[in-house]
Amino acid sequence: MTFASAFAQNVASINGKPVSSKEFMWVFNKTHAGTSNVKLKELEDYLNLYLDFKLKVLDAIEMGFDKDTAYLSEIKDYETALRAQKKTSIPKATYSMVINEYKNAVLMFNVSELKVWDRAQNDAHQLRNFYERNQPLYGEGSFEEQKGIVIADYEHALEKDWLDKLRQRYPVKVNEAELRKLAKL
Repeated sequence: MTFASAFAQNVASINGKPVSSKEFMWVFNKTHAGTSNVKLKELEDYLNLYLDFKLKVLDAIEMGFDKDTAYLSEIKDYETALRAQKKTSIPKATYSMVINEYKNAVLMFNVSELKVWDRAQNDAHQLRNFYERNQPLYGEGSFEEQKGIVIADYEHALEKDWLDKLRQRYPVKVNEAELRKLAKL
């Protein structure tokens, strides 16, 4: 099998690692239940969100979050609970995707907490600097009156900067032909 034909089965790749069409559509369909005749723009938008998610997970793995004992314990507990709750037979492929999705979600949450949420909540100096640099956006309200909005805006700015750096570090390629094909399904 050539690289071109292998890539055809994938909707994208991150740092050379494929993102399969099957995986992407499984996640898309879970969050878009009952949607038929999906538009290409909708798939493109969702794929970008999904690729951002995958980039954050990759960053978490690069930082060793997947080796953390608390993380490993949480995953083990989830798998145990999922197996115990399994009343009907879940196909092995679906079970694998559910476990993988949970693992990735926990990694994404943990790394986002470190790189975005904690920084926005706990670095009063940087938060104040952000407010002062962007003060015209907040009108006449004082920092204290606008603090909740400032925190949300600062989180958004931190996340955007982080994702820009991740996209520079890890090449992302989208298979436009495969995406168009998926839009026709």
